[in-house]
Amino acid sequence: MQEIEFHLKTQYIDLLQLLKATSVVMSGGEAKIFIDNGFVSVNGEVEHRRRRKLCIGDVVIFDEQIRISLIK
Repeated sequence: MQEIEFHLKTQYIDLLQLLKATSVVMSGGEAKIFIDNGFVSVNGEVEHRRRRKLCIGDVVIFDEQIRISLIK
């Protein structure tokens, strides 16, 4: 599994923004499709909220292939 560490410089980031910022997806539309179809989990649970606010310590798994850790 590919590991990505994302340095969060603000209080939080939306799930859609994170997927685009890490170049896991090419567009917001593509991110919406993956989220809506259950390919994204946050902290071990499938997440369907596109605007889920993520903060330091959260872990996002994309398509069971990419693990994104939010760090300071």
